[in-house]
Amino acid sequence: MNKEQYLKDRVDNQINWYNKKSKSNQMWFKSLRIIEIVSAAIIPFVAGYSNSIPHGMVFIGVLGVIIAICAALTALNKYQENWLVYRTTCEALLQEKFLFMTNAKPYNNEEAFSKFVTRVESLLSKENTQWARSVKEKPNSKSK
Repeated sequence: MNKEQYLKDRVDNQINWYNKKSKSNQMWFKSLRIIEIVSAAIIPFVAGYSNSIPHGMVFIGVLGVIIAICAALTALNKYQENWLVYRTTCEALLQEKFLFMTNAKPYNNEEAFSKFVTRVESLLSKENTQWARSVKEKPNSKSK
């Protein structure tokens, strides 16, 4: 595989994937958190007027269920953690690519392409290992 092919088929492809996944996880995390915050803010208001609002207590219960579901989805799918890990990996890949493309250190010698491939693959392997470890962990487990 030559330099151009590796950059296009591997590096750019991975940068695009991590960028897309980072944005998606950020959107889900922020959307669910906004729903939680708004629902939690509405509860005291409705509680204060529960006598004059038909089915006010049922509405409060529904908001509580919505908050619980949003919190559970956020914890289960690890949207914030994935957003940050994917963004970090994307930015690290971009940095390596730009250093390589400009022949900056550590890519300013004859072994530049080989070193570039090694470092890129190491970044990807590290992220994949972290992902596999996080999938095995329970959402509320504490590491020792």
